[in-house]
Amino acid sequence: MGTSLVGRIVAVSIRHSLIVLLATLAATAAALVYLAQNFAMTAETGQLISPKLEWRKRVIEFDKAFPQLLNLTMIVVDGATPELADDGAKRLASALQQRPDLFHNVRQPDGGRFFERNGLLLLSMDDVRSVTDALIKVQPLLSALAADPSLAGAMKMLNVTLLGVDAGDVKLKDIEPQLKALAGTFEKAVAGQPAYFSWRTLVTGDTPDLGDTRRLILVQPEMDYGQLQPGQGASDAIRALARSLNLDPAHGVTVRLTGQVPLADEEFASLADDAGLITGAMAAALIGILWLAVRSTRITIAIICTTVIGLIITAAIGLLAVGRFNLISVAFIPLFVGLGVDFSIQFSVRALAERLVRPSLEAALAATGTAIGKALALSAAAIGVGFFAFLPTSYLGVAELGTIAGLGMIVAFTLTIVLLPTVLTLLRAPQAGMKEVGFTMLAPVDDLVHRHRRAVLVVALVAAVAAAALLPLLRFDYNPLNMKSPRVESMATLHDMQYDRNWSIDAINILVPSLADAVPLARRLAELPEVSRVVSLNSFVPENQQEKLVLIGDAVDVVEPVLNVEPAQPATDAELQQRLGATAISLRQAAEHSPDAAAAAAARRLADVLDQLKAATPQVRTAAAAAVVTPLKIMLDQVRAELKARPISIETLPKELIGDWAAVDGRARLLVLPRDDHDDASLRRFAQAVQSVVPDATGWPITTAASGESVVHAFLQAGGYSFVAITLLLVVMLRRTRDVVLTMLPVMLSGLLTFATCAALDLPLNFTNIIALPLLFGIGVAFNIYFVLAWRAGETAMLQSSLMRAVVFSAMTTATAFGALWLSSHPGTASMGRLLMISLGWELLVTLLFRPALLAQPPVRTIAATA
Repeated sequence: MGTSLVGRIVAVSIRHSLIVLLATLAATAAALVYLAQNFAMTAETGQLISPKLEWRKRVIEFDKAFPQLLNLTMIVVDGATPELADDGAKRLASALQQRPDLFHNVRQPDGGRFFERNGLLLLSMDDVRSVTDALIKVQPLLSALAADPSLAGAMKMLNVTLLGVDAGDVKLKDIEPQLKALAGTFEKAVAGQPAYFSWRTLVTGDTPDLGDTRRLILVQPEMDYGQLQPGQGASDAIRALARSLNLDPAHGVTVRLTGQVPLADEEFASLADDAGLITGAMAAALIGILWLAVRSTRITIAIICTTVIGLIITAAIGLLAVGRFNLISVAFIPLFVGLGVDFSIQFSVRALAERLVRPSLEAALAATGTAIGKALALSAAAIGVGFFAFLPTSYLGVAELGTIAGLGMIVAFTLTIVLLPTVLTLLRAPQAGMKEVGFTMLAPVDDLVHRHRRAVLVVALVAAVAAAALLPLLRFDYNPLNMKSPRVESMATLHDMQYDRNWSIDAINILVPSLADAVPLARRLAELPEVSRVVSLNSFVPENQQEKLVLIGDAVDVVEPVLNVEPAQPATDAELQQRLGATAISLRQAAEHSPDAAAAAAARRLADVLDQLKAATPQVRTAAAAAVVTPLKIMLDQVRAELKARPISIETLPKELIGDWAAVDGRARLLVLPRDDHDDASLRRFAQAVQSVVPDATGWPITTAASGESVVHAFLQAGGYSFVAITLLLVVMLRRTRDVVLTMLPVMLSGLLTFATCAALDLPLNFTNIIALPLLFGIGVAFNIYFVLAWRAGETAMLQSSLMRAVVFSAMTTATAFGALWLSSHPGTASMGRLLMISLGWELLVTLLFRPALLAQPPVRTIAATA
């Protein structure tokens, strides 16, 4: 056999090994310097898909009209009582507004001065009547509390009420809820537990729901797209401010973050949680199986060094080519490692086989280059062409990945035939004396496959047909939220928000030419059965204002005078103890004369705890007072504000509120909320229903489906380009149609079996695991090229050959190393690990059975594998 071009390159490399090594180290150092000086990383997901797509144009147009709604962090403030929620959100929003360096704007969509003053007008007519009647009814209570807003004042108010019970004006049963609420609060205070009390609930008589005890703050944080977590600094600042304001569970308030920014940031944090475990598993699997493949520590070291150096150089070249990495293009790392290690294993295992028959290490390495140089070159070219096929697609993130990975194949091939033999020479590996390189134990299987070739091919055909029949069941999970860890705060909060009738991430936005156009369109959309309600700027101009203002005016006449009084001087602790004791006596007296057993029991329960409170330390009484007085003052301020309601018009709405619903160019925004449960099927129906009325609508339910379709289309498009380009390359290089078919058939079979397995097990493709497909396709193409060229060179016992050893261990290395992703608690990453393991499992089965049967018949003529 003559020496091929690759063989000569290998020979020159090992002859000048020190020069090659020093030149490679110099290039690696230069690459590291370039990376250090020019590294750029964008985590902005909006840059991953082409802005030329119609749905992306609509998103961009909406973002330009309402830039303040872009990249939001939603702060969810939950209080143990409505008062604590209101006060916590108000204080936190005020603190955030003092940090313009971190937050471009801060607003309370359900709070602030406008809603504090006009909240009653925005209620229904029946609700306004109910609230104002309740305020008038409790006027005596409000009068007493406003005059003395303290625990002593609360006891005085209760004593006055008990006098009314004695006089027969009030029944003890009428105040049973208040007695129970006070008793429960004071019992917790005496026990040293957090204690909370709601005067608003006491006044209205309604049990607070989620809408009463939850408030939202929307902030637009400063983003640093050079970091993997661009909004992390702002999120940390929010949490620090909340802690400094005592907004924590110990004080009855929970502050959580969700929204676009925390969801993206915490996804990387959840990935980092398992990084140590996954990286360790990957490294152990990679090193362990590499050693099993070559049974040499020196060769293992040589392969690892070659791979690491190649990764560094590829990163630098890729950065030079595309300017910066994105969330998708960084996937070139596993792609390069998986395919680069395959090239190195192929070379090293063949070198082990050649060393058994060659007189020297140098001769064995040169012969290896001659023997498999063409296969490696053709594999690298085919895989590179496959990656470059992503360039014309609209999925820019994958297009950049294709550029970097394609260039990486050139680097991997070059280092395999230049650096790897150089390092093997310097380490004096492989050594002579190995008894076996191939798998002679598979000789019976080889013979069985040859004797039953037709049966194996028929089984493969049946499997292919069955797999094709299952393909319609294969689905793509369009919802990127399903790929995020449900354990992180942002996702847990988002799931919790689905039960909040007032807020939904699944809302749809619509741009209309003007506010006047919004009215009839809102009515039409509200009639859709899939729609719960439609919000626009007009929604903040209430109906029946005059009638509501009359009801509020009646309450003002009765209630406002008693609220605007000068509070009494605070009672001393001794006076408070005396008041507690006197109230306990009055409660027991009322209980004795009450015919209602439940009300009497509630009165005695409160009397008992008041006695305990009287006998407790001053600190305990202070805690009990705080539980009652803090919400009392908040409630009184809220009532004072509500009674100042004035007529509302578009012109009198706050500028910030107008800006959220009317663009500067006069266009208006409609927000459409879904009615059904927020599962994927109902959201698709909701989106289709809205788009049937307004085709250019946008929003989460629409963009998630559109982005999924764009991604699938991009991969189908790239797959088609790859198939055509690789086929043409093989036609040019192999020059026989039959050989091209024999090369591509196993790739198609393993792909069909992989997708059929996902369909049968209901393992959908998604935005994360679909990135593994180029790696799987590349490995399949490479393996088939190796076998077809070996077959053309006269190899017949495929399963016993050194090539089979290299292929099996290459597949095992990739499968176990990147299958370690399955260990991740991050659903998207774990799904990638599953897909890799399934695909490479089928690839091994195809390699052991179908491919040898396919190549069992000798070629028409033998062509030496030369390059």
